[in-house]
Amino acid sequence: MIIGGDKEAVIANIQERVRAGEFNAKVEVGDPQMTVAAQAAIAERALARHDRLDYHVNNLMARGAMNVAARVVNRHTRYTGMDHLRQLRGGAIITSNHFNPLENLIERRLVQKTLHRRMFIVSQATNLDFDGGLGFLMNYADTIPISPSTSYMARTFPDALARVMAANQLVLMYSEQEMWFNYRKPRPVKRGAYYYAARLGVPIVSCFVEIQDTGKVDNAEFNQVRYVEHVLPLIYPDPRLDARANSEHMMAVDYQQKVAAYEQAYGGPLTYDFTPDDIAGWRQH
Repeated sequence: MIIGGDKEAVIANIQERVRAGEFNAKVEVGDPQMTVAAQAAIAERALARHDRLDYHVNNLMARGAMNVAARVVNRHTRYTGMDHLRQLRGGAIITSNHFNPLENLIERRLVQKTLHRRMFIVSQATNLDFDGGLGFLMNYADTIPISPSTSYMARTFPDALARVMAANQLVLMYSEQEMWFNYRKPRPVKRGAYYYAARLGVPIVSCFVEIQDTGKVDNAEFNQVRYVEHVLPLIYPDPRLDARANSEHMMAVDYQQKVAAYEQAYGGPLTYDFTPDDIAGWRQH
């Protein structure tokens, strides 16, 4: 799943953000720019389509294509800790490290293999503005958009999540916020995913993806990589705590679990001193 080429500027941005201690900052270049109002409008329109017949027809096609892609892309992916999911009965929010535009296929395949349910993906509203096949998938393959609009995030978005949870499905939310291409280390997480889990009374499915370099050339900048998905213990909200206290506790536990998984996978303590090995498969060491 290398989406390589012209990543030197991205890696330079990662190094700069690491030095500044800004682990949730944007590092990609050339992302679309859009006003808050425009993003909110796209998000509202996208969710409004979910009850239409043409949406359901397109959703079946898009979801089928993504399910096939998940099987193909993850034919060499190894999964550990899947027993943790046996106790999951209702809806849940999945969190994982965010390092590739397609790494959601890893979690999609996990849900296919173990729970046989649907997995929705939370995505920036700007991603729904693409044309062609990518735009079709982003709009119809079980995507729940977010936007910088406070009113949208306070009312419309949690209502959309609640509908998914009521149907006992799963939602993937990127608690690290921005994507850092092929960055191996777990980054400090933001509170949003845990707040919504606490508010809706659902657990966090805590995951960490280990990225292994195969040594086989993919392109001028990167070697091919393979993945190991580590499913970690579920994190449940405490009914004795309010949403804020619960979210802070769940956030801390999830980050600790991801750090422990990283240290076990890579055989050493986590530090945020940047080294070339932090970028999996990078050939420009």
